[in-house]
Amino acid sequence: MTDLRHAPDAPPAADRPAELGFPPMDRIHAEFEQLLMRRPAGSDDEWLPLLSEIDAHLRSHFEAEDRWMTETAFPPRDCHMEEHAAVLRSSQEVLDLARQGRFDAAPSFVDALARWFPGHADYLDSALAAWLCKQRFGGKPIVVHRPERREAPRP
Repeated sequence: MTDLRHAPDAPPAADRPAELGFPPMDRIHAEFEQLLMRRPAGSDDEWLPLLSEIDAHLRSHFEAEDRWMTETAFPPRDCHMEEHAAVLRSSQEVLDLARQGRFDAAPSFVDALARWFPGHADYLDSALAAWLCKQRFGGKPIVVHRPERREAPRP
């Protein structure tokens, strides 16, 4: 499985939400963050539906971003699209295992996505959001970093 850690010390996406100033991207990112927060705490029966939903979301999410990059000739699109492809390969691999009743990789995969996503959004998606805003509106977006949410420690 591909190592998804972009910034190994980054907190999970659900703890560090940010809006990058390009509303369609911000909506997609919020949906993804909500999916990651639904990590099952109990039965293996909950993993397959969640992994299926995550995989479908990732495909739609990355298809939209890849299309925006291609349509606007975003200069560093190759690197960004390659990272999307690597995540999709990992997602497919974990989903295939889950369909076989093997859920051992599921928790670490969802955790890896939560660690990977903030760095991906901060570095790659923020550059794309700035590019798209400049193309569409003639200027850079306003980036909003919401306050961190602190959860009580789990027992």
